[in-house]
Amino acid sequence: MGIAELLDGVAGSGEFGVWLGRLDGVPVFRHGAERTHYSASTMKLPVAMAMTRKVEAGELALDQPVTVHNDFPSAAGGRFGVNPAEDEAPATWAELGEQVPLGWLATEMITRSSNLATDLVLELVGIDAANAVLAEYGSGLSAIRRGIDDVAAQAAGISNEMSAADLAAVLVAVGNDPAGGYVRDLLAANTWNGEIPAGVPAGTRVEHKNGWDTRIRHDGGIVRPGDAEPFVLAMCTTSDLPDTEAQKLIAAVAAEAWEHRHHLETVR
Repeated sequence: MGIAELLDGVAGSGEFGVWLGRLDGVPVFRHGAERTHYSASTMKLPVAMAMTRKVEAGELALDQPVTVHNDFPSAAGGRFGVNPAEDEAPATWAELGEQVPLGWLATEMITRSSNLATDLVLELVGIDAANAVLAEYGSGLSAIRRGIDDVAAQAAGISNEMSAADLAAVLVAVGNDPAGGYVRDLLAANTWNGEIPAGVPAGTRVEHKNGWDTRIRHDGGIVRPGDAEPFVLAMCTTSDLPDTEAQKLIAAVAAEAWEHRHHLETVR
């Protein structure tokens, strides 16, 4: 079953964006790729890239100590905290009040998708710097405007948005960056692997960042087959599908891309 057929099978149940291509940034398959969705945790990739830029510039250091706290300035004014019940990465919470290295927080942010770690890194990096990375490579429609769990900002309509095309553009950038090995290794160590990695053979290196929330399931990654050129797949879904079905859909799209990895342009 081709990707178009897979998408036809869920037509009417939501919005689905797909971008598939190689590291040259040229797409071979697009479907609703420009439509923006609530970004969920996919925004953590531009945050990590902005952090590494500041490390390279000497403004931050991976070994610098950061006190773990849960009180942040809201994009809508006032303060907010991360909801621990919605953060599936407990290690950062165990360090509340303690100091940990910035690099450790970055690892928790990407490999465990820790929301608390993300807001701690974002506080140091700055929302503007993280958004600038996304704006540099994307279409200008996607944006990072607030931290994770900034409920007041969300209520005020201040949201983080991501399209499949823009997520793919950021992945193409990090995949081609000679200094991007640190971020690529973080992505490859992602422990949440129910989407793109589930659709390719076990042991395949997939440098990916996913995101999920109510009605939201996204994943974007660089897949590196041992017998073909790498390819980039980004898929964003906002739908009424059960979450496990949305995961299976992304995995099925990844499997179809994998089957065409030697001649990716033949994907339909």
